[in-house]
Amino acid sequence: MIRIGITTSFEHDEQRLHHLYVQAVEQAGALPLIVPMLTSEAATRAFADLVDGLVISGGPAITDGLIGALPEDIEETPPRRASSDRWLLEACLAARKPVLGICYGMQLLNARAGGTIYADVERQCPGTMVHSAKRGGTTHAIELVPGSVLHAVLGHDRLDVNTRHIQAVADVPPPFRIAARAPDGVVEAIENEDGTVLGVQFHPERMGAAMAPLFRHLVDQARARRHAAYAA
Repeated sequence: MIRIGITTSFEHDEQRLHHLYVQAVEQAGALPLIVPMLTSEAATRAFADLVDGLVISGGPAITDGLIGALPEDIEETPPRRASSDRWLLEACLAARKPVLGICYGMQLLNARAGGTIYADVERQCPGTMVHSAKRGGTTHAIELVPGSVLHAVLGHDRLDVNTRHIQAVADVPPPFRIAARAPDGVVEAIENEDGTVLGVQFHPERMGAAMAPLFRHLVDQARARRHAAYAA
């Protein structure tokens, strides 16, 4: 069975993960493996060897690649999670394992590739709609880029998604390209050329059947990579 690792948050000395992440991966036909937050790079890379693909779950504010100052009421990613996620992501990318980054996870993908992140997109980009649930945001539309892998996977030109972020992707570096935007221009999804690495700013695990194809795509990519490795 295909094994998909899912990262966790670190709050009050506890690792935490919403059950909807596990449910989405299981319903896509894979075995969810909750990733322990290890304190050494060697142990983290050893765990990465156990998974066929990776979901980087949502989390607090990222500090890599930051443009501007974070709002005072937003928490930074704990150093323990930041290092664990970085080691895990680097190991999976080096092994060409598929990755789905969600919210914070998309920003991490972008920042680790050399891209930049708005600390507070609503304040830094005048005219931007409310994207934060803390400030009253609920849902908004996204426009998918024709010809993108995400467009092919979801099968829609336009979708309504949830919105739960204060930070946002600014500059998108290679190997990524923009796969979706909000109507105000804010980047809502990125992908690499073959779609094995995808990032979405919204939370697909909370959207049920509408986003099931996204998780199936991750599992399908993981299965294809495993078969190719066996064939080699």
